[in-house]
Amino acid sequence: MAADHVDVLIVGAGLSGVGAAVHLRQNCPDKTYAVLEARDAIGGTWDLFRYPGIRSDSDMYTLGYSFKPWTNPKAIADGDAIRAYVRETAREYDVQRHIRFRHRAVRAEWDSATARWTVTAYREDTGEDVVLTCAFLFTNSGYYRYDEGYTPVLPGVDRYAGRLVHPQHWPADLDWAGKRVVVIGSGATAVTLVPAMAEQAAHVTMLQRSPTYVISLPSRDKLADALRRRLPAKAAYAVVRWKNVALGVANFQLSRRAPGLVKKFLRRAAKGSLPVGYDIDRHFSPRYNPWDQRLCVIPDGDLFAAVSAGRAAVVTDTIDTFTEQGVRLASGEELPADIVVTATGLNLLALGGMTLVVDGAEVDLARTVAYKGMMLSGVPNFAMTIGYTNASWTLKADLVATYVCRLLRHLDATGQQIVTPLAPDTDDLEPIIDLQSGYVLRAVDQLPKQGPRAPWRLHQNYPRDVRLMRRGPLTDGVRFSRATAPATEPTAPVAGAGAP
Repeated sequence: MAADHVDVLIVGAGLSGVGAAVHLRQNCPDKTYAVLEARDAIGGTWDLFRYPGIRSDSDMYTLGYSFKPWTNPKAIADGDAIRAYVRETAREYDVQRHIRFRHRAVRAEWDSATARWTVTAYREDTGEDVVLTCAFLFTNSGYYRYDEGYTPVLPGVDRYAGRLVHPQHWPADLDWAGKRVVVIGSGATAVTLVPAMAEQAAHVTMLQRSPTYVISLPSRDKLADALRRRLPAKAAYAVVRWKNVALGVANFQLSRRAPGLVKKFLRRAAKGSLPVGYDIDRHFSPRYNPWDQRLCVIPDGDLFAAVSAGRAAVVTDTIDTFTEQGVRLASGEELPADIVVTATGLNLLALGGMTLVVDGAEVDLARTVAYKGMMLSGVPNFAMTIGYTNASWTLKADLVATYVCRLLRHLDATGQQIVTPLAPDTDDLEPIIDLQSGYVLRAVDQLPKQGPRAPWRLHQNYPRDVRLMRRGPLTDGVRFSRATAPATEPTAPVAGAGAP
């Protein structure tokens, strides 16, 4: 039986994967494609996470797609609105019929002789393996495990008589109204959960081992509101998008060049939003510099408001042990809790756990070097999407998809079939994700590396990357070639995956 074949196989039907399919449709309309999605729904992260208050931690004018204006009044949007936006995009651009749901890509084998990937996908619904082939493999599966969040060792947790919940697997039947809640963690998930749960809970405590930088931003963008009344949606969207990009780049650069100044600003902002005498230094002044880890955005200062109103509290301490009634801290204080939420982070998983094999040799991701933050040294006709750590994920995703389309058109125009990044001659390598967050440090040895300079460096600078990815050279650091043998057997196009 012939394997299904497409020109481009996209892995993942979340924000990035749907965007990649639309870019392919618009810029390479002659290419056939299919999308493999391990779950049974469109949306990725925004379909998986269902905890209270789930929202973006970036503004939607940059987290939204470049080709589809975000028209919802909220700039910091809730998960339901974002999920609806992604699904609407998939319907509007006819992506949905190209998606194979419950197909988890587990292995991809490249054959240079035929210039073809053979991809094995496990069908979660039937338990069988499905084989597809493609000329170009484009993964958009993020970088964390969907089936398992990170929970550290919690001493004495077996004694705890209350409800223990991880945000990545939020139970639909959980009722926290009138309950005492302890949220363990201080990252984006924790600062989202605490004010959301505090609306109904008797009290919510955010228990953190150490503080995180928190910045309050308006949930609505005043410029966007004004421009929407005067300009067409696309024009208004473009202006606000670039305004927010500029502010984000300026914030990051200032944090890197004058961290002390940014620290003072963030501290002063927190002090002005919390009760007089509140211990800012203990609870909201981290030891690290801003942007060594992501800044946590709180829309309209909701966390500060919940703390000021007494509905929530921040406790900075370490856990001695769980008790039957709650959590006892190293200080001896006990936090009573009917519900404990472990907002303790993610487990990283590169390429959704898929194994890559090139001409019979399994690829060790940790020994590869990322080319322009999107391809891997020694791996032909392959791209992956890893978004920015200091800005919206989609800004980078749009650039990667645009570049892939440029590359595909270049291959066709020059009569070539294969493009392979060649590793730089240097030992000056660093992790591809430049953050000091725990979830990154736990898995840093498993991830690709990046080099000291372009095209082997992932710049956290969108305007600079626009020049590199949209107008920069396509031939630097790569080798182009052709297949040396015809395909070993005839192939059939994937049903429903013809050119859009």
